[in-house]
Amino acid sequence: MLKRGFKGKVIQSHKLKLGLPRITVSTCPICGRLVPARVFERDGKVIIEKECPYHGHFEDVYNGDVEVYEFMEKWAVDGIGLRNPNTSVVKGCPWDCGLCSLHFSHSGIVNIDLTNRCNMRCPICFANAAAAGYVYEPDLEEIVAMMELVRSELPVPAPAVQFAGGEPTIYPHFFEVIREAKRLGFSQIQVATNGLKLAEESDFCQRMADAGMNTVYLQFDGFKSETYAKARGDPNFLEVKMKAIENCRAVKPSPLATVLVPTVLRGVNDDEVGQIVSFALDNLDVIRAVNFQPVSLSGRIPQEALLEGRYTLGDLVNDLLAQTDYFNSKEDFFPVPVAGIISELASAILNKPYVAFTSSPYCGLATYLFKYSDGGTEKVIPITEFVDVEGFMREAVEMLPDLEKGKFKIFKLLRAKRLLKYIDEGKLPQGMGIKKLLWSLIGTGKREYLAKFHWNSLFIGAMHFMDPYDYDVVRVMRCVVH
Repeated sequence: MLKRGFKGKVIQSHKLKLGLPRITVSTCPICGRLVPARVFERDGKVIIEKECPYHGHFEDVYNGDVEVYEFMEKWAVDGIGLRNPNTSVVKGCPWDCGLCSLHFSHSGIVNIDLTNRCNMRCPICFANAAAAGYVYEPDLEEIVAMMELVRSELPVPAPAVQFAGGEPTIYPHFFEVIREAKRLGFSQIQVATNGLKLAEESDFCQRMADAGMNTVYLQFDGFKSETYAKARGDPNFLEVKMKAIENCRAVKPSPLATVLVPTVLRGVNDDEVGQIVSFALDNLDVIRAVNFQPVSLSGRIPQEALLEGRYTLGDLVNDLLAQTDYFNSKEDFFPVPVAGIISELASAILNKPYVAFTSSPYCGLATYLFKYSDGGTEKVIPITEFVDVEGFMREAVEMLPDLEKGKFKIFKLLRAKRLLKYIDEGKLPQGMGIKKLLWSLIGTGKREYLAKFHWNSLFIGAMHFMDPYDYDVVRVMRCVVH
C-alpha cells in the first residue's frame, strides 16, 4: 500500500531509474491529481499501482510480459531536450508542457489536430472526437504558426508532421496545410485518417500526393465484421478500408505509402494481429508498415472495461509469435531508443545533428520483416535473422566518442565498417548487398540504397498510448511525439 496524501508537485525526479520495482508519478483516474505510483512484477506481468488520498487505490497492467519489459529497459537512453524550450517550469511535469526545459527529448514527430469534427462516431475513439460540445478548428494561419514553431526547434527542427483530429481530411484548408508543411521543409508529411474521404473521392489520394503528402496512417482494425461493429460502429467498414488502400495504390507516379494502424482491444481483434501483418506483406507495393496501438482508456471506452480489455506491448509480441511464423523470439522486437543510437551514429559520421528518438524504453517496440524469393520459394524473415542487432548497437555506442572527435568523414566511414561483422552475408535477402545494408542501417546510404532497403521490407511498430490508469510521468518527460 502506498502512503496517502503524497502531493505530486514534490515528485520531480528527472533521472531514469531502471529495474523493478520502481517508483514513478501517475494520475488519479477520477480527479486527475498527481499521485505516487509503484511499478513491480507479479505473476510474470508488470503492474502499476497507486493511491489517491480522495479516491482510493488503483491498479493496472503496465506490461503483460515482464521479459519483454526487461528487454526494452536494456536500451534506455536519455536525450538532451530542447535548447530553446517554449514554456517555463512553474508547476513541473506535466503541467508546464509546451515543451519545457524538463523534457528530455526533442520532437521526433509532431501531431497537429486540424479539427475535432469527425465523419464517424467510433466507440473506441482515442480523441473523443466530436463529443466535446464545441468545435476546435484552428484557421490556416494558426496551423502554419504551429508548424513554424516546431521547425524552429533546436538543436534540430522537427522532421515530421502528422495531421490528426477528429478527422483531418474534412478540415476546410486540408490541401493548403499539406502544401505549407512541404514549404516549411518537413521531410515526412503524414495524415492519420479513418479512410472515408480516401474511399469516397477517387481523386483524393492523388490530390494529397500532389500537394506533398508522404504517408497515410490508415485506421485498420482487422477483417471480421464483428471487429468493426464493436470498434467503429459499422460491421461493413472493412469495404471502406479496402477501397482507400486501392485508391492509394492508384496514385501516380507511385503508390501513396500507407501504414495500417490497428487499435487492438483484448477479446475483440487481438486474434487478428497476425493476419493483419500477413495482409500487409501481400501488399508491399502500397503498404509500408503496420503500427499497432493497444487501446487506451481515453475518450469513450467505459471504465469498467479496463481490466477486461487492457492489452499491452508484451501481449502483442506474444500474439505475433503465436499467430505467425515470421518471428523467432521476443527479442526480435526493439524499443524506440534503438533508433536514437542509429541517429547518434549518423550524426557523428556526417557531422550534422539528427533527431534522436530518445523516448522512454517503455513506449513502443519495432522491427523489420523482409520478404523475398529464394529459388522460387517465398520467404519472410525478421531483420534479426541476418543482423546481430544487439552486438551492432553495443559496438556502435562504444565507437561513438571516437567518431565524434574525428574530423574527416572518410575515416569515420572506415571506422564504421567494423560493424559489418554483425551482418551475416550468407543470410541476406536476395539482392541486398552487405555494404549497402550497412549504410542504410546507419542512415548514410544513397537514396537508392534506402529505397531498396524499404521496398523489400515491412516495418512493424507498436506504440502504447497512456491513459489515466497507466499514466507514467517518466514516459511523458521523454516522449518524442509532440
